[in-house]
Amino acid sequence: MKFLDQAKIYIKAGDGGSGSASFRREKFIEYGGPDGGDGGDGGSVIFESELNLNTLIDFRYTQHFKAKSGNAGSKRNKTGANGKDLIIKVPVGTQIYEEDNNTLIYDFIKNKEKYLVASGGKGGLGNVRFKSSTNRAPKKKTKGKIGEEFWIWLQLKVIADIGIIGLPNAGKSSLLASITRARPKIASYPFTTINPNLGVSYYDNKELTLADIPGLVEGAHRGVGLGDKFLRHIERCKALLHLIDITEENIIDNYLKIRKELSKYDTILAKKKEIIFFNKSDLIEKKDMDKKLKLFKSKVKNKFEVISVFSKNDLDKIKKILLKNVIR
Repeated sequence: MKFLDQAKIYIKAGDGGSGSASFRREKFIEYGGPDGGDGGDGGSVIFESELNLNTLIDFRYTQHFKAKSGNAGSKRNKTGANGKDLIIKVPVGTQIYEEDNNTLIYDFIKNKEKYLVASGGKGGLGNVRFKSSTNRAPKKKTKGKIGEEFWIWLQLKVIADIGIIGLPNAGKSSLLASITRARPKIASYPFTTINPNLGVSYYDNKELTLADIPGLVEGAHRGVGLGDKFLRHIERCKALLHLIDITEENIIDNYLKIRKELSKYDTILAKKKEIIFFNKSDLIEKKDMDKKLKLFKSKVKNKFEVISVFSKNDLDKIKKILLKNVIR
């Protein structure tokens, strides 16, 4: 399924039904009086979060959503039926913004949350409402109110325990495929991953959700490569897994490039807990690897682990470390 994390849609709540201006007409009853009923209320537009959804792709093909209007009132003091509410399902992690795409309306962070975005119009009043001691046969009635309508933006921020970041071809998708049941596209060329991928891993009877974010390059905050548009998906992560290709010539520069892009995007994001894994240890001589790691350790004080995503012996170690860093 194609991933879509932003969509602009138009929503329209139902209009209220008009009131009725009728009079009682029965044999042998000369002055029946007014008996026009009220109109029904229009349906509202309600959003509901759904854990089983993970993309906004449905909103690419349908941009207009309208709730049902209320029915008009009728004789014998019958109130018109209310319009049915429109329930729109969105993935957990969806944010609703006003048309300016900047003013937040609501943020769905739990499953089965509901939020009323557009209220339906109230039904109009029938003429029986206007009967008084001085006006026994009112012909007055009112129209139903117009339901709310406007454009809104939907933005999806993936909710995961661990966000996997790094340069293109660091092995992020391979790591996700190794420790979860996710099946991301894996190839030997850069930018194989062009959309975030989610996977769930299990260790020690505990569940761990991981998000593989498309590779960053220097200048991503200015739109270089795939840009930084996917970094919003790791804003909610409890920790970041920074994956580095140990076979690259300058692992220190590669590490600092990613850290710089995180800071440029959001200083809070750069302060998140970080787990550093050096990947592809099976593709380098031990003496060369030790030399690189010694230099890295002298420049960067953070702890790190050396792994190969294709080593079965490393998989449990990876899961254990990741789980340790997200348990509060």
